[in-house]
Amino acid sequence: MGREVVSPDEDFQAAFWGAKHALATAGAVAFARHGVHDGQQFVLRCLWREDGLSPGEIARQLGLATPTVTRAATRMEAAGLLRREPHRTDRRLVRLVLTERGRFLEKEIAAETDQLTERALATFDPAERAAIIRALHDIRRNLTA
Repeated sequence: MGREVVSPDEDFQAAFWGAKHALATAGAVAFARHGVHDGQQFVLRCLWREDGLSPGEIARQLGLATPTVTRAATRMEAAGLLRREPHRTDRRLVRLVLTERGRFLEKEIAAETDQLTERALATFDPAERAAIIRALHDIRRNLTA
């Protein structure tokens, strides 16, 4: 019995979905140890680079809809990771500001991210790792152009 012939399109879709799902599952377990839900680490990373961003600014950086970031921020505020503050010059806007706990988690989440990356790319040499990252950026550009 030979391997069933599958078109390259089906191979790519299945492989990409499987890898994405495996990374999301492993990430959810890793970040849950710190009270962070999968996906929230990206909001935190934006705020670690520049605290006090608005949900819209974070959404633009991450390529998400503003309501998605607003919902995440509500959950993160309830978890004590950030707080909302009025914008200094535009009272219609809010800024998302890290709490002490949110700032404290930077090293822990970075360590979890590094471990996940190492697990995911363990069988690849540095040149292959760079090629994978370039290919993923290219795929995103192709799909969002």
